[in-house]
Amino acid sequence: MRPEALYADFFGLSERPFTLLPDPTFIYWSKAHRNAYTILDYGIFSRAPITVVTGEIGSGKTTLIQHLLKNIAPSITVGLISNAQGGRGELLQWVLNALSVEVSNDASYVQKFQKLQDFLISEYAQERRVVLIFDEAQNLSMEGLEELRMLTNINANKDELIQLILIGQPELRDVIRSPRMKQLAQRVAASFHIPAMDEETVAHYIQHRLRSVGGQGDEFTARACKVVHEQTGGVPRLVNQLCDIAMVCAWSNEQSIVTAETLQGVLDDGLYFAASLASEESDKK
Repeated sequence: MRPEALYADFFGLSERPFTLLPDPTFIYWSKAHRNAYTILDYGIFSRAPITVVTGEIGSGKTTLIQHLLKNIAPSITVGLISNAQGGRGELLQWVLNALSVEVSNDASYVQKFQKLQDFLISEYAQERRVVLIFDEAQNLSMEGLEELRMLTNINANKDELIQLILIGQPELRDVIRSPRMKQLAQRVAASFHIPAMDEETVAHYIQHRLRSVGGQGDEFTARACKVVHEQTGGVPRLVNQLCDIAMVCAWSNEQSIVTAETLQGVLDDGLYFAASLASEESDKK
C-alpha cells in the first residue's frame, strides 16, 4: 500500500484528510479565519503600515498566509520571512534576502539600509507596492520589532513604500501592547486574534476536511466530534493529529465509522501525545 494512502483507500478517500502540513487547498473558512483573512486583505488594500494577526500554535495562521500569497495582486512585491532572529543589521539582511536584493557580505548597516531604500523607491517608481510578511513574529526581540518600525518611516510624499504584516502567537500581541512598544503599536492599523474553534465549528471543520478528499463528511459521529473538541480545545492542528490517528485505528479495526469509543481507545492507549498537554492547559484554567 502507498504510504500516503494508509487508511485513505479503506474509507474511499483520495488522500488523508488530516495531515499536519499547512495546505491552502484544505482551508476551512470558519468565521474567525474569514475575519482574519479579511483583516490581512484590508491591511494590504488600505496600505496599513503594520497589520498584526495572532493565534495559538496550530490555529491555521501559516495556511492563511499561503492562501494570501496565492491570491495577492501581481502589482505587489512580497517578501516572506519565517523565524527571523538576530540583532541589529541581521534582521535587515533577512529583509533584503526575502526581497531578493543582493548586497555584498561586507556591506555596512548603512549600505544595506540604502540598498533597501533604493529598491523600495525603484518599486514605487514602477507603481509597485512592497509587503513584508513575518511569520512566527513572536520570535522577534523588542529591538527587532523597533527596527521594523523604523522601516515604515521610509515613504515618498504621503505614500508608504513598505507595509509590514506580523503573524505570530499570542505573546506577539502582548509585546506590541507593552509600554516600550508604544510607537510600534501606534503604527498598527489592522489586527485580529484567531480564537480556538468551538464545538460546532470543530464538527464542521472535520466534515469539511473529509469532503475535501471525497468523503461523505459523516465518517465521524456527532459524539466523536464532541470528544475531539474536548480533547483538542478546538486548535486545528491538534484536531488533525487526533482525527488522523483515530482514522488509523478505525482502519486497523475495519470500522468504517469513527465513534466516540474509537477515540476513547486512542486516548486509553496513549496514542494521542497532545492529550497530556491539553490536560495541563485545562488545569491552568
